[in-house]
Amino acid sequence: MKEKQINNEKLSFLEHLEELRFRLIRCLVAILISFSLCSIFAKNIFAFLAKPIKAVLPPNSSLIFTSPTEALVIYLKSALIASLFVASPFVLYQLWKFISPGLYDSEKKYVIPFVVTSSILFIGGALFGYFFVFPPAFKFLLTNFASDLIRPLPSMKEYFSLATKLLLAFGLIFETPVFFFFLSKIGLVNYRMLLKFQKYAIVLAFFLGAILTPGPDVFSQFLMAIPLLILYEASIFITWLFGKKEN
Repeated sequence: MKEKQINNEKLSFLEHLEELRFRLIRCLVAILISFSLCSIFAKNIFAFLAKPIKAVLPPNSSLIFTSPTEALVIYLKSALIASLFVASPFVLYQLWKFISPGLYDSEKKYVIPFVVTSSILFIGGALFGYFFVFPPAFKFLLTNFASDLIRPLPSMKEYFSLATKLLLAFGLIFETPVFFFFLSKIGLVNYRMLLKFQKYAIVLAFFLGAILTPGPDVFSQFLMAIPLLILYEASIFITWLFGKKEN
């Protein structure tokens, strides 16, 4: 059987730190360039982000800001979050370049599939949360507790904080197959281990669905749990296909 050839390049600890610094600087430059472009459309970006909650606010209601600088700061933060998504393919490419010296030569060809797949999963996870989880979640939160005594008056700051945390959480969770890909390549997990954990993964998926979707809306929790289970099943297949082979 043809043996895999590993990269013979060995870096010292300081050289690893220097390489990490170099990659981080490139990532920051890419994010800053993206931010400079996204800042032009900052108001539009926040308007898009606020659509799910605006759709369930009472008539003639809107988000508010409670300090003179709050709106400006939130607009800039919206542009920054958008720049993270825009620059994510380049950032993921830099991540691959940083870890590639520790990979076999035959594994380095996965750079394009890794960048494309990781970018699609990260952005796709955020879009899934935005389009499928936000509408029922915010409808539940804003319509089930309003009354003649109290009415919703959400601020830009509070909504932005909650929305961006959820978007990033969905984006990272959708990276599960990529995470297990790397764990399988270094031999920490294999598909047999994931198969044994499968029944617990079902419980965990519905638990995360309950945590990530505000309110006891079963339908919203179901919408979150099913993609998690699909991602886990995809992870089993990926670890079987690409995992470290047993001798």
